[in-house]
Amino acid sequence: MFVAIILFVLAGLAEIGGGYLVWLWLREDKPMIYGMLGGLLLVLYGIIPTLHQFPNFGRVYAAYGGIFVVLAVLWGWGIDRKVPDSYDWMGMLLCLAGVAVMLWAPRQ
Repeated sequence: MFVAIILFVLAGLAEIGGGYLVWLWLREDKPMIYGMLGGLLLVLYGIIPTLHQFPNFGRVYAAYGGIFVVLAVLWGWGIDRKVPDSYDWMGMLLCLAGVAVMLWAPRQ
């Protein structure tokens, strides 16, 4: 379980960080190196989920979606200084509950 969570967090940071660097390059006129580094992070994001031990691609990506939501709100808080409100916190908890159900519910 610990490895799965670490892989989800690493994938999320690579996706959000890569997208953010591309955003800075294209929308805020940062040097092209931002876009190149962002592109490399986005490639890494595509590779990281393949390291999971879960056998189902769709389930891994669906569960990752919940982790992504949490990381995106936290990124906005830490980088863009947008403080999450109570609905953001409730939404993040619901997403994490969904992740837990998808990945660790007993199945036959």
